[in-house]
Amino acid sequence: PTNSDVYSTQMAEFVTTMGRVAQPDYLPYAFYIEGGALGVENALKTAFDWKVRKNLEAGKGEKGSKVLHFKECFHGRTGYTMSLTDSPDPRKTMYFPQFDWPRIDNPKIHFPLNDKSLENVINAESIAISQIKSALTNNANDIAALIIEPIQGEGGDNHFRCEFFQQLRSLADEHEFLLIYDEVQTGAGITGKMWAHQLFKPSNCNCDCEKMNTKPDIICFGKKTQVCGIFAGKRLDEVEGHVFKESSRLNSTWGGNLVDMVRFTIYLEIIERENLLKQVSENGVYLKKGLESLQISHSDKIFNTRNRGLFGAFDMNSSEERDKTIELIAKEGALMLGCGHKSIRFRPHLNISRSEIDQGLSMIDRAISNI
Repeated sequence: PTNSDVYSTQMAEFVTTMGRVAQPDYLPYAFYIEGGALGVENALKTAFDWKVRKNLEAGKGEKGSKVLHFKECFHGRTGYTMSLTDSPDPRKTMYFPQFDWPRIDNPKIHFPLNDKSLENVINAESIAISQIKSALTNNANDIAALIIEPIQGEGGDNHFRCEFFQQLRSLADEHEFLLIYDEVQTGAGITGKMWAHQLFKPSNCNCDCEKMNTKPDIICFGKKTQVCGIFAGKRLDEVEGHVFKESSRLNSTWGGNLVDMVRFTIYLEIIERENLLKQVSENGVYLKKGLESLQISHSDKIFNTRNRGLFGAFDMNSSEERDKTIELIAKEGALMLGCGHKSIRFRPHLNISRSEIDQGLSMIDRAISNI
C-alpha cells in the first residue's frame, strides 16, 4: 500500500517500535520518506515554513529562505541539498545550479585534543561563531535554519566540541532559526548512542543533551535506518499551522518504503534485545586503543586517529597515499572507504566482535607496512 494513503499494520508496528527504541521524547513529530537527502530536503522545508510564518506574524514580511551550513559538509545531492554539500569530490555538485547560502568555517578538532589543539579549536570556534553572527546580520530575518552533521562524514570524519553545539543552540534560540542535525551517517547506534548528538556533554558532566542545551529542533536520518526521514521538536508549535499540523505540506506517495520499515523494525528489535548500543560503546573504547596503537606503529604515516564508538577514522600524509592504502587493505580482505582529502573511515556493523576488530586492524597494519 501507499503509506500516505493506507496505514497498514506493518507500518503501525514500525512507528511504534521506532517510537519506543529510537525516537527521542523531545522530537515528537516524525515524517518518513525514501533517501537521506530527501530527509534533509523536508527538514529544510519544515524550517522555511516555520521561519516565514514567524516573520509574517511579527510583521517582517515573507522572509526565511536561507540556511547556514559548514565547509566540508555533505547533506545530499538533490535540489536544496546541493546548495549545502561541500564535497571533496567536485563531480557531485559541479554545473548544478545552487543557492548562495552562507557557508561557515568548520571548527574541527585535531586529535589528540591536547592543550595546543584545544587552543586552536577554541580559536576556530570563535571565528565560526563570528561568521554566523555576520551572516545573521547581513541576512536579517532571512535565516531559517542552521544545519550541521554531529560528525562530518564524507568531509573527513570531522569532530566538534560539545561547547560549540551549545553556542549553536543559544544562537538558534536568540535569533529564531531552527537547529538541524543531519544524522544520516551518525545515527542508528554506530557511535554508542542511538543518535550521535546524544553524546554531546562536557567531560566533567553526566547530563544528557537536553539538559546541556544542545538538543536539536530537527534531526535527519537515513542509511542504516533503511527508511529515511526527520524527527522534529515542539519548537515548531511556536507558529500556527506548521508542516506537521497542515495536511499535505509534507508528503510522499510511498512515505518511505514499507519493506524498509519492516526491515528496520526487525533491526531495532535486535538492537534493543541484544543491548547493542552498550556493546558498541564498549567496543568503541577497544577500537580507540587499537587505532592509537596503529598510529604508534606507523607514526610517519598515520595521524589524527579519532572515533566515537565504532564511527572512526585516521589521516594519512596525502590522498595518493590514502588511496593506495585502501587498495592494499582490499587485497588483505577488507573493504574501507576514504573521506575528506586524506582520511580512511571505519563503518563496521554494530555487532562486530573484538576478534574481528583485531583482524581488521591487522589487515590495515600489513597494508600500511607495504606502502
